[in-house]
Amino acid sequence: MQLRRQLAYALLTAAAVVVGLVLVRAASSAYVPSVTFEFFTNRLTYVYVFVATAVVFTVLGYVLGRRIDRLRHLSSTDSLTGLANRRAFQARLRDEWRRASRYTAPLSLLLIDVDGLKRINDERGHAAGDEVLKTAAHAINATMRGTDFGARWGGDEFAIVAPNTVSRSAQQLAQRLLGHVSEQARARDAAVTISVGVATFEPQNRAPMNMESLVKSADAALYQAKSEGRNRVQEA
Repeated sequence: MQLRRQLAYALLTAAAVVVGLVLVRAASSAYVPSVTFEFFTNRLTYVYVFVATAVVFTVLGYVLGRRIDRLRHLSSTDSLTGLANRRAFQARLRDEWRRASRYTAPLSLLLIDVDGLKRINDERGHAAGDEVLKTAAHAINATMRGTDFGARWGGDEFAIVAPNTVSRSAQQLAQRLLGHVSEQARARDAAVTISVGVATFEPQNRAPMNMESLVKSADAALYQAKSEGRNRVQEA
């Protein structure tokens, strides 16, 4: 779709260039009786100008479009884990909240904290801590469904927004995530665990809720999971 739009712009630009040249040539020469005469007399030259201009602008538009896409991707991606960053996640959460509210559909939010990351950084260095974060991110990617959206929330925290997901399904998703983290930790010979707080917006079963209260509920559940032993899932 984007390439088609770029091609259309290039063709319009090329046509404008040719028309402009014909008009300037016809107006500036006393030997050209009309615009039509000028165009057909030098039509091969103008066809060449049209094609060359269209090709140049198509290539230029493609290159610039790729660069813009790359910059957009970098601005919304966490460089360490490859997941979306917090800004991109908040934008997605707002979109999913609007959709859930409009269609009275359930929406679940999982907040995830890597247990003991500060201790790992202090004892083994930040490089080891980065590997732990990558392990958690890999497990999140392996666990999420196609409709879910995961991100690095900040520091040692991650988040998953799960559209059309009721509380029980969200808890099952969280439990699968714990299992994947455990598998990844064993494969890398690393003692990595996570705690997960789960909050769900279910219009038919719950009191009125806004997006901010959904986040606060998930955060409170995460705090409870960590305070009660870590390496567990806690529902709000």
